[in-house]
Amino acid sequence: GGITDLIARATGKALSEQLGQSVVVENRPGAGGNIAADFVRRARPDGYTLIALTYDSVVTIPWQGMLAGYDIDKLDLIARITSEPDAVVVPEDSRFDSLEALIEAAKAAPGEIRAGIQNMGSRTHLTLLQLQDLTGAEFKIVSYDNSAASQKEALLNGEVDAVVTSLGDLAPLIESGQARGLVEFSDTQNEGFPNVPPVTETDTGLDLQMGSFIVMVAPARTPDDVIEKLEATYHKAYESDEFQQWLKKIGVTPAWLGADDVTEWANDTQQQLFDTMDELVDKGVLEK
Repeated sequence: GGITDLIARATGKALSEQLGQSVVVENRPGAGGNIAADFVRRARPDGYTLIALTYDSVVTIPWQGMLAGYDIDKLDLIARITSEPDAVVVPEDSRFDSLEALIEAAKAAPGEIRAGIQNMGSRTHLTLLQLQDLTGAEFKIVSYDNSAASQKEALLNGEVDAVVTSLGDLAPLIESGQARGLVEFSDTQNEGFPNVPPVTETDTGLDLQMGSFIVMVAPARTPDDVIEKLEATYHKAYESDEFQQWLKKIGVTPAWLGADDVTEWANDTQQQLFDTMDELVDKGVLEK
């Protein structure tokens, strides 16, 4: 039900139609993405087993050393499909009407405002830690190992005052009027959510830009001609009006990078975030 699942199914449908092969989407949750990543890196490199990688599989798992012998150089990257900035989302009846109000409350009552994240040490945890470090706010951090699905439940039943995740993850709640976004950690207005400002347009003075992405990947040593065929098929699906309009509807930013560029981008992104996380460790904000 999360955005990764939805995009995997949407692109899988297009792949099935164009390749004449049934595409089955399997959810293999657990261990912050370790289980799925380990399954695919050990799969036969024939193009029949792929994975939709997100931030944690590119950054958190290798930085934490959570899966022995794993890194993105052990995989063949096909294409980046989307970019998904993190956001702060609150229940519709929340007393907080802006990021500024939330920050002030967390500064006035340290440790009392409850913020839900996805796994300790994950991207959403890093986003919240950076927000605290930059503003002096102090939240009570509540971790949900089952990702966005558990965050949704926690937000609806009042377990937390806010959650940090992408707007796309909580799009159904926002569209139904059960939740609303306070901010997106981006410098660009999200067309799918015109009422949610990018952080650079708030009065906080912050320029914190963080988020996830979806990269389609095959096991290492997949033949070049197979990678090329998959890339071309994904690109055709990506460029279709149906897919582009659907992305806009769910509030996810299209951000294509083909096989020639996505590996360099992933390596650069990984190193930049490793440096940021190492700095937070040095400050005592984050533990490795």
